[in-house]
Amino acid sequence: MVSKPDLIKFGGGPRKTELLISINAALYKNMINETQNQVTFALQNVCLTQDNKVILRDVTVRENARRIGIVGRNGSGKTTLARVLSGLVAVTSGHVEIGGIDPAKNRKAAINTVGILFQNPDHQIIFPTVEEEIAFGLLQQGHSKKDAADLVRKTLVDFDRAHWAKAAVHQLSQGQKQLVCLMSILAMRPKIVILDEPFSGLDLPTKMQLARAFTKIDSAIIHISHDPEHLKSYDRVLWIDEGALRMQGSAEAVLPAFIGEMERIGEADDLAQFTD
Repeated sequence: MVSKPDLIKFGGGPRKTELLISINAALYKNMINETQNQVTFALQNVCLTQDNKVILRDVTVRENARRIGIVGRNGSGKTTLARVLSGLVAVTSGHVEIGGIDPAKNRKAAINTVGILFQNPDHQIIFPTVEEEIAFGLLQQGHSKKDAADLVRKTLVDFDRAHWAKAAVHQLSQGQKQLVCLMSILAMRPKIVILDEPFSGLDLPTKMQLARAFTKIDSAIIHISHDPEHLKSYDRVLWIDEGALRMQGSAEAVLPAFIGEMERIGEADDLAQFTD
């Protein structure tokens, strides 16, 4: 149940009253949109083993929020968890549900429910031009060629990139390729967008530019990162450690605990343990 926001009150005549109504209506609409765009996902006793190596260990979690961060060290299982949530990897045992579906078992529904942005856009892009790349997912959803072309144009215009339509993808920078992948996902209007280390390998200006592009995401977001700085404003954060859920809660609670543990590990002389 969405409660109405506190009214913004001020005195005055009809014009001020009309403005008051408009402001409060906008606030209420924003609250409804935020609630509608929340993501619910549940993992129950999820285990994943690949090549006799345990990747995820009995992960049980349920979250419902607009923006969810997943933090952990490199190699902790974050990316694998992202692929599980998007349905690209089936679990060895346990149950997965995101947006009301099991994404690995219901791939048709998953296409409309979850979009994932990989760390490396070269692992995601398969077509030679920008417009073809964006159109591919739309055609997979069942749009006609004409409707797909219209949606491609709209998406490019929304991002002020209409001039990119015929551009050769291989001539774009890494950050530009990442933006093409993001546009391809958002054109499909998924309920949930998973960002898997989206700033990996990018310089600071490109990170800032891509971060601005993320503000155009109306869908719920699950953001995977090893850098707690990227998740400070998120509603909920999960900490994954060696394939297991170490902690979950608000960003204010989880991130300081994660940073403290990373500092403790960093102060230890782990490198001295390496042998030939």
